[in-house]
Amino acid sequence: MSFNYLLKNTSAKAQPLQIRKESVSIKPASRLPSLKDVARPPKGQHLQLRKAQRTEDKVRGTTTRLVKNQNVRPRKRQTPSQGRTDFGSEESEGEEDQQGLRKKLKPGLEQKSDLKRHVRNEKAFSEEDDGIFPMVHAGDIPFLDKATKYIPAFEGLPENTELLLQYPSVSQRERYLLVKPRTKRSDNNDFNALEDIIHVMRQVIEHYLPEPKPELFAHETSGFPQRLKRAINHKSGQEIKSVIDDWNDALCELRSKAIISDVLDGYHSIHPELVERILSQACARTVSLGVKSLREYENGTDNVYGELLPRFVSEILRQDTQIRSDQIFVDLGSGVGNVVLQAALEVGCDSWGCEMMKNTCDLAEAQQVEFEARCRLWGLAAGVVHLERGDFMTNTVIAGILPKADVVLVNNQAFTPQLNEKLTSLFLDLKEGCLIVSLKSFVPAGHKINSRNLYSPFNVLEVDQKEYYSGCVSWTDAPGTYYVSRKDTRKLKAFAAKNE
Repeated sequence: MSFNYLLKNTSAKAQPLQIRKESVSIKPASRLPSLKDVARPPKGQHLQLRKAQRTEDKVRGTTTRLVKNQNVRPRKRQTPSQGRTDFGSEESEGEEDQQGLRKKLKPGLEQKSDLKRHVRNEKAFSEEDDGIFPMVHAGDIPFLDKATKYIPAFEGLPENTELLLQYPSVSQRERYLLVKPRTKRSDNNDFNALEDIIHVMRQVIEHYLPEPKPELFAHETSGFPQRLKRAINHKSGQEIKSVIDDWNDALCELRSKAIISDVLDGYHSIHPELVERILSQACARTVSLGVKSLREYENGTDNVYGELLPRFVSEILRQDTQIRSDQIFVDLGSGVGNVVLQAALEVGCDSWGCEMMKNTCDLAEAQQVEFEARCRLWGLAAGVVHLERGDFMTNTVIAGILPKADVVLVNNQAFTPQLNEKLTSLFLDLKEGCLIVSLKSFVPAGHKINSRNLYSPFNVLEVDQKEYYSGCVSWTDAPGTYYVSRKDTRKLKAFAAKNE
């Protein structure tokens, strides 16, 4: 059964409704209704009070009250393999939000502005198609994940108890089942619905709401994440349902007043934490369900699978290459497409990938479909994604795009020497100034231009060695080195002119 089939059939229940605000009832899934339709940061301190007053005027008289100087910031999300949310006790709920989290860097906003980048997905905030589109809901995962047995999250809950969660855009609500894994998977990659909901809330509060944050959302003891954690600690399905209902109503109210749109329109980049959350959701609903198929990779060949992790990729995109939204990114040997999708969302550029392993390509294409649905759910615009099947050395489409590329990524950690040598010759077709990021250098250490190697492709690459820290790649926790090479023919031309 293909993932395209699963995507099509797990979303077939979505039907538009005539109303947008519904009260979600907890019922067994067999009797549930169909799916329902359901900052700008200040430019200077002198504008902050004016913006706060304008926002407060919009929500005055409603359940949402804005409070100035609210010192709350959601915790940075963890990937599934990095641990689980500790719901803790009621007395300690606000501790993590009080420990200076507001002081964390925001590289997504502090990097050099790409004024051509617009992050809001206009279609996601329109009434077009009633906000109904194919996607894999969180509630589908327990039925699609054959490797994990799921049980009700608490004793006494009806089997397959269901909730619907609103995202920032004008979209269908995501369907969740209140279940948990019976036992943890060996790869610690199981899915927990309540953790996912809390992560969604934190990202929305941090990146979609204006400053100062609305107290209803972000108060350190009575904000939505804290209320939900308290309900979870009480093991109360009705209390969880009440929190989600209030969240849905409050978020729809802010969106209807264009507060969320105003915030997004003030951004020219997307924060890496939000990017990572969206990528994690897309992966959990597609790739994680078919991860066993990646075992076809063979050690000792060019077909060994390994990934650069999101925070490392962010550093490459934002600092090492500083690629812009009007440029082209290419990943040679793109695997399940993680880096291709991240470049498209984080930068907004045209993003290309090429992979030759069939099962991996199937997962990549399923993940692309879900990624595009997730971007719309979150109301964000990504660059165009192009995934090619086949050998990147012979693929004609890739051959046509490489001369236009601005950044080429090659995770050649496990490539054979023969393939690395062929790749170096391929780089002769790159345009001047194109950057190549690799895990191994394509130029031998100490290489110098001389009359005997005048026609070597090594002569057109200027290499800069860099270091990555632990937790940057999937195959080891150890730090290591990587390389950023620039296509630069000036030294070769100077040598040739000098020796004419």
